[in-house]
Amino acid sequence: MGGAERVAASLANHWVGKGYTVAVATLTSEASDFYTLDPRVDRFALNVARPSRNVLAAVCNNLRTLWAVRRLLRQWQPQATIALMSTANVYLALAATGLPGRKIGSEHIHPPMLPLGRAWEMLRRYAYGRLDHLVALTEASAAWLRSHTQARHLTVIGNPIPWPLPEQAPIRDPVALLPPARHRLLAVGRLVEQKGFDLLIDAFARLVPAFPAWDLVIVGEGGARASLQAQAARLGLQGRVFLVGTVGNVGDWYSACDLYVMSSRFEGFGNTLAEAMAYGLPVISFDCETGPSDIIRQDVDGWLVPAGDLDALVAALAAMMSDEGQRQRFAKRAIEARDRFSLRRVAGQWEALFEGK
Repeated sequence: MGGAERVAASLANHWVGKGYTVAVATLTSEASDFYTLDPRVDRFALNVARPSRNVLAAVCNNLRTLWAVRRLLRQWQPQATIALMSTANVYLALAATGLPGRKIGSEHIHPPMLPLGRAWEMLRRYAYGRLDHLVALTEASAAWLRSHTQARHLTVIGNPIPWPLPEQAPIRDPVALLPPARHRLLAVGRLVEQKGFDLLIDAFARLVPAFPAWDLVIVGEGGARASLQAQAARLGLQGRVFLVGTVGNVGDWYSACDLYVMSSRFEGFGNTLAEAMAYGLPVISFDCETGPSDIIRQDVDGWLVPAGDLDALVAALAAMMSDEGQRQRFAKRAIEARDRFSLRRVAGQWEALFEGK
């Protein structure tokens, strides 16, 4: 249920609607599926992802995975295959050796932010040279890939943002779950260290005395839930911070809130930032190394603040929360994200790669 998975589902559904024959394959089973695929999309769950106890087991597991991917490619004989995420790119590059069709890899995070480990970094450096094309989300990531891999052809393509967002279970009604007649500061993402929700809760605690009519709403689930709940309780934020978990109707939550904030320590792109803008929310974000600066137009539809600077984040939030006119001005321009990151526009950029352009 992450960003790359949403992109895969969105593109697959778009292309099958245009008449392409499309398949989506995962190394996992279907048990972890979250986003809905069009019934016309063929779904292959290879179910080969498993932990490795030692080096020998890792080698055997990876060989098993390579064989499963190659067997599927030989069976399917696609004209183009897209891999999403680093290890999938490596598997595609190696498994498709000698097979027809274009092989296109894609990175969905800024690579130096999540090192793969020595062995996988070596494999990535070599294997990327065997791909016909590699897609990065930002120019900064493309520059890193040029310097650290043998990739031959690189293109920067941002993620598509469907609008309105599709819905799937669980459907949770923000009107029923949140206190009425309140202003709401929203953040969306997995509850993990990368997303910086601990920093956001600290920032919001400093704002609470001056903004008694505002609440913080965090949509998403993850391993940091218990620590974030404990942090909010320690800061006396019961009834002011809401960790609502996973929702399948996130568009309704964007619509129910007044301001969006991204507190990530790092991002590949920042899908939720663009989604919030498409729903007409003004936005504030840490200017982490990649992502937000490719989405927010400073002083046009939102504000970027120095990465990790909690004082700057508090000041920006206070200025925006206290100025409804500013929020409305940014909101009017934010909806231009619907076109800037439209599924039609982004899918067209991918389709050019299918033709070798």
